[in-house]
Amino acid sequence: MEASDRADDFIDGGLASLGIEADEIERAVIGAAHQLFWPGILELLSLDLGELEPERDPDLSKAPDVNGERAL
Repeated sequence: MEASDRADDFIDGGLASLGIEADEIERAVIGAAHQLFWPGILELLSLDLGELEPERDPDLSKAPDVNGERAL
């Protein structure tokens, strides 16, 4: 079984579980989005983030500085 077959089964199963009916065009768009985003998602999932120190009291309205501090 090819990866595209597994993706189609996964997508069809997800849509069915949510009660969503999709025609061939909608499935093609969903499949294209899956092909576009899935490799990046797999790369993010494979990262080992265990050694990173969590940021305390993050101010997400500001970009992080190179030293790990938020820029003003």
